[in-house]
Amino acid sequence: MFYYDYELGKATDVLVNELLKLKEGETFVITADTESDPTVVDATARAAFAAGAKPMVIWLASPLGVGKAADPMLPVDALTAVLKEADAWVEYNNQWLLYSTPYDIAMKENKKLRHLCLVGMSADMMVRCIGRVNYPVLKEFEEKITEMTKAAKHVRMTTPAGGDVEFDHAKKNGRPDPNYVFSASLGYANVPGSHMMAGQIGWSPALETINGTIVFDGSLVPPCTGKLEAPVRLTVKDGEIVKIEGGAQAAEFEAWVDSFNHPRMRRLAHVCYGFNPGARLCGDILEDERVWGCTEWGLGNVGAILIQPDGIPAPSHSDGICLNTSVWLDGNQIMDKGKVLDKDLKRLAKELGKE
Repeated sequence: MFYYDYELGKATDVLVNELLKLKEGETFVITADTESDPTVVDATARAAFAAGAKPMVIWLASPLGVGKAADPMLPVDALTAVLKEADAWVEYNNQWLLYSTPYDIAMKENKKLRHLCLVGMSADMMVRCIGRVNYPVLKEFEEKITEMTKAAKHVRMTTPAGGDVEFDHAKKNGRPDPNYVFSASLGYANVPGSHMMAGQIGWSPALETINGTIVFDGSLVPPCTGKLEAPVRLTVKDGEIVKIEGGAQAAEFEAWVDSFNHPRMRRLAHVCYGFNPGARLCGDILEDERVWGCTEWGLGNVGAILIQPDGIPAPSHSDGICLNTSVWLDGNQIMDKGKVLDKDLKRLAKELGKE
């Protein structure tokens, strides 16, 4: 018996049957690297086999980067060939394949593929953030706050750490640009496309309108590992990071960004809300970016799931966490230091165990 043996069995059953809705005979690919939790991988394969699917587990040596930066260390052709034929794919790689060349080709050419990105998943996270979540209530909560945010023209976000950033939403002919997609991660991966763990709502604003200060005080991956030891402060002008300040990790981050010698790596890519009731700050970006009431900013590569049809390519991608965010939509405050203020949202939050 291993850690969370019984609870992990339930969580992977929820994953396979409620979220992925695996069908009998489907080819189900599980990818992992040598930094992944084998108990999660094995439990998922067992649950998939019990559901009548055909699990195929692929273990990879851990790349020294993520996204396309991982390409030189991946069996690109073989991995791409497998993913192009799969019905469903769950990604447990700690060094994620999201935005890598195999991912990009598979998502473009395999129109039936259901991809669920659960990078760095541990048994503990699986139980808290998947197995114990009330998905119908969380779905209602996420859809409501998504529509509220999507309807706004102008957004301001502040944090106790000193963040204060504003931006507009993309418009086309005076209306919301349909190519800029609001992606609410509800946890479900039962239709073709790329899906994320429940509890995150992401979108790309009109990128050139982002101005102000963003302060990461949770985690920042890559290149930093674990929780941040000190805040990393970004000064942003017209969507571009013009200054990076802080301690040793800020210097590490700036060196990593500039090592690509690519202009997109200093451009912001997206912003996200975090709303998974089981998530807690732990240094794992998959969970950290879903901590209740946080916001997350990404820079570098923009996926086609956010800006259609092809996104905006870049050599890599990084995500940073801003804790306890306050949010104003067209001047109306909907969040205060990570707590929702809207009456209906507060009711749903209470049902999810978050006051």
